[in-house]
Amino acid sequence: MRRREFITLLGGASAWPLAARAQQDERMRRIGVLTGSGGPDDPDVKERYAALVQRLQQLGWSEGRNLRIEAHWTASEPDDLRKRAAELAALAPDVIVAGGTSTVAPLLQATRTVPIVFAGTADPVGAGLVASLARPGGNATGFMQFEYSLSAKWPELLKQIAPSVTRAAVLRDPTLTAGIGQFAVIQSAAPSVGMDVSPVNVRMAQEIEQAVTAFARSPHGGLIVTASGLAAIHRDLIITLAARHKLPAVYARRLFVVEGGLMCYGADRVELFRQAAQYVDRILKGEKPADLPVQAPTKYELVLNLKTAKALGLQVPATLLALADEVIE
Repeated sequence: MRRREFITLLGGASAWPLAARAQQDERMRRIGVLTGSGGPDDPDVKERYAALVQRLQQLGWSEGRNLRIEAHWTASEPDDLRKRAAELAALAPDVIVAGGTSTVAPLLQATRTVPIVFAGTADPVGAGLVASLARPGGNATGFMQFEYSLSAKWPELLKQIAPSVTRAAVLRDPTLTAGIGQFAVIQSAAPSVGMDVSPVNVRMAQEIEQAVTAFARSPHGGLIVTASGLAAIHRDLIITLAARHKLPAVYARRLFVVEGGLMCYGADRVELFRQAAQYVDRILKGEKPADLPVQAPTKYELVLNLKTAKALGLQVPATLLALADEVIE
């Protein structure tokens, strides 16, 4: 064999493992996505989903080339969530992204082997989703929407923007550990700002309308809308009721303020989905969810809607304006 032919053959042989590894790295992976706060046409859902896909692309995962995404959308109804979770788990994807607290428990009932990354879950330890924040220990990990101490800020902010408010209806999902926990913190913090609070369940639209209408019959009232998938689903109704009854309201998410709510203080949910993409990337590259710590937000955003404040006859304090991360006019 000639020397040149031998070198060519040797070079080709040494390239075989590299080519094989490249082929293996480029094999099609499958990601499941389950969200329980609206359908694919909901602007909120679309924005979060787009953020997830965009960040995955930045990390080298392109749909159709090395990635396939199976997205399931559903309202936050327990039976439907369990059905969708079981269907998604049966596909045995490489990892599932869960869109909030209400979706993680059904997924864990459906599978204890498929890795799950949640984006926007509250109190995952209290809800029994992970063993601890530092070492989740099972097949689920991800990013928290808030820590309970955040809830104490909502009565304080409501009082700052509407000093006449002495009573607040707290809209919460009583079926979630987070719904109970948020109300408990608000109830503890409210007396320090001279406010009485009462809970309103957000399970059914009719229930919300009846409760808020009855609450509004007495003066000096306001609303505190806690974080839950059902609150997001019923946001149009809640914002409409607040405007109709002239009730100043503070929300947990920017989404409400963009669509006409007065103010919010909470984490950027879109950013949580970007962060979830980073955990998906790490899991696809071999890391285990049990070893990836659950992370809490490092920043909360205050957003004000001046048009809504004007409609309610409120003068937004300069100190509050100075603290705002975003002002909608």
